Amino acid sequence: MNKKRRPSILIIYTGGTIGMVQRPQTGTLAPVKFEQILQEVPELNKFNFNIKTEVLNPVIDSSNMNPARWVKIAKRIERRYNEFDGFVVLHGTDTMAYTASALSFMFDNLDKPIVFTGSQLPIGMLRTDGKENLITSVEIAAAQQNGKSIVPEVCIYFDSKLYRGNRTVKRDSELFSAFRSVNYPALAVAGVDIKYSSEFIFHPNSNGILKVNTQFNDNVVILKMFPGMNQNVFHSILSIPNLKGIILETFGSGNVPTLRWLVNAIKRAIKKGIIILNITQCEGGRVIMGQYETSLELLNAGVVSGKDMTVEAAITKLMFLLGQGLKTAEVKKYLNINLRGEISE
Repeated sequence: MNKKRRPSILIIYTGGTIGMVQRPQTGTLAPVKFEQILQEVPELNKFNFNIKTEVLNPVIDSSNMNPARWVKIAKRIERRYNEFDGFVVLHGTDTMAYTASALSFMFDNLDKPIVFTGSQLPIGMLRTDGKENLITSVEIAAAQQNGKSIVPEVCIYFDSKLYRGNRTVKRDSELFSAFRSVNYPALAVAGVDIKYSSEFIFHPNSNGILKVNTQFNDNVVILKMFPGMNQNVFHSILSIPNLKGIILETFGSGNVPTLRWLVNAIKRAIKKGIIILNITQCEGGRVIMGQYETSLELLNAGVVSGKDMTVEAAITKLMFLLGQGLKTAEVKKYLNINLRGEISE
């Protein structure tokens, strides 16, 4: 009988709390050499997987994450794609949802798991959550059925839950359950067994050759509405040179104050070619423009509904689409199309 081939997993370390130690001089957390992380998790050897590791230098705190780093992560995966069955990316929690969202849009025809994980406590600490997060992420990245990956998408695994990356937000800076996905169910739950919800897992429409799109346009801004929004401040933001897109974080189901100066400013921005995407400030629910009078004028002005996208998915999708050289009308069209499971139909 032929021996069953061992799954091959590549772990990419980008930085974050999972690989940090406390500096005795200052008490602050700083990255350590990646080899020390693996020494802390000898349990990985029990899988009998072919596990390789790479460090994405320079190792950074995830607060310093940017599109250039997204591209670097994506290219590293692309370069090793045919060598491995799955990928685990160790990443800081603060911007993990942004990076996972960005990568979900960058990969066409993805048919292998890219699992992001990290921890709230460094892996060398006695009570760390990093060990379980890393061990289970590796198991999920290797999981196959009938020779195909069970979860062929960009995900975040944290505290026993596997979420779609572009549906996930960081909800807490102290609890081990740092992430949640309000508008979309978990893809898997890890208890005694890992139970996959196959009906919620996104599968590519095409089984063509992997393609990685690496262009982003960062001439965008997130503008959060609040009671008492200052007219001069609002105008100043909409007048930023070379501004291409705005994520407008609105109240409830997509509402803004019915102030004439505000609506007129939005209309002028849209006429200049600036794309405005309406996202609710609420953690759950969706934008339904026209449901209330306070959002009807936005709809009539040409503001695009972000439906139930997270802010992280919305801003990375907008940056990604603007980077593809599309016309304004095409960007608006694709913002409303479910590309990687980021929108509920």
